Amino acid sequence: MEKRIRSLTALILAGMVLALAAGFMAGKKQTFSENENRYLAGFPHFTWERAVSGAYMEDWSSYLADQFPFRDFFVGAKTGMEYALGKREINQVFFAGDGYLIEEYAAPVNTDRIADALHNFAEELESLQLDPRLMLVPTAYHVYREKLPAHVSWRDQMETAQTLYDASGMVPIDCSRALLTCEEEGLYYKTDHHWTTLGAYQGYRVFCEEMGLEPVDRKELTVQTAAEDFKGTLYSKSGDYTRPGEAITIYTNPADRLTVEYRDTGEKTDSLYNLDYAQQKDKYSLFLDNLHPLVEITNDTAQTDRELVLIKDSYANSIVPFLVSHFKKIYVFDTRYYKEGPSAFIKEHPGVTDVVLLYNMNTLDTDTGIRGVY
Repeated sequence: MEKRIRSLTALILAGMVLALAAGFMAGKKQTFSENENRYLAGFPHFTWERAVSGAYMEDWSSYLADQFPFRDFFVGAKTGMEYALGKREINQVFFAGDGYLIEEYAAPVNTDRIADALHNFAEELESLQLDPRLMLVPTAYHVYREKLPAHVSWRDQMETAQTLYDASGMVPIDCSRALLTCEEEGLYYKTDHHWTTLGAYQGYRVFCEEMGLEPVDRKELTVQTAAEDFKGTLYSKSGDYTRPGEAITIYTNPADRLTVEYRDTGEKTDSLYNLDYAQQKDKYSLFLDNLHPLVEITNDTAQTDRELVLIKDSYANSIVPFLVSHFKKIYVFDTRYYKEGPSAFIKEHPGVTDVVLLYNMNTLDTDTGIRGVY
């Protein structure tokens, strides 16, 4: 009897292997994983050089792993099993309280290098009598510390921020206290590493206070739900595909009359949002049309004649819609892609009155753009 059971088990396993192999051979191969938000490995291309170096076999390994039948199911099942066994951190993502996924904050290693770059940039602008300001935004890891799993060895993001404020010689715009003391929930997305537009509005209020501006009351803004099923980078990274999507809310000021020019493509529009992205996986890219080296925004009805240079990462994309009411022009730089140097641009544009650098604390240490500011 035992022998028959072993034989039957072996037969079932063999059948499963054959079925998976048949599914792999016959199944349609994917080029992009919506859940993981990344391109999948394609069929390996053979060359003698890659074969000799071992890279060809690595390509095959990646291809088989990425194109494995029912891959999303197995990835999700693995995550679910690990969670059931008590694991609360997967791929540097914490399964936190109130349904939040919160990205781990690794110990920074490039603080001195970043401080030097910021200090050199500030010195470069001294001759123009411009005092650049630095706004370093804490992430959910810092603001929602109480939601993190109990075992987390917490690091204070704003200690590093203070070091950079001091070393750079720039005037700080510190919105950390406003975020920590805000009584409204939902300052950060539950499945993504960005702050929400509500979080960005809290940062905007501090920005205005430090810049001598009067913030526009939210009641005066038009509110719209741009997307209802946003599943962000942490959803993809965690492998937990059971998480519900969330809404992306956008604000516009009816008084603004905008011209938005994307310098790399030459495209001009009257909106800060590209709602085509609301139908895609990467819905956060609806703010400022994703990635561009330089965006020029003109507001014909701005409250002032001031011109702002904003050097930033993607956190700034959702605060810009609040800022435009206060500046005749805003030049938005992403120095990961803008290689000519914003300091040279500022010297060529004497109308610039304000310079602000805005970055989030979690990706700051690895951001190639801020280390290339000059």
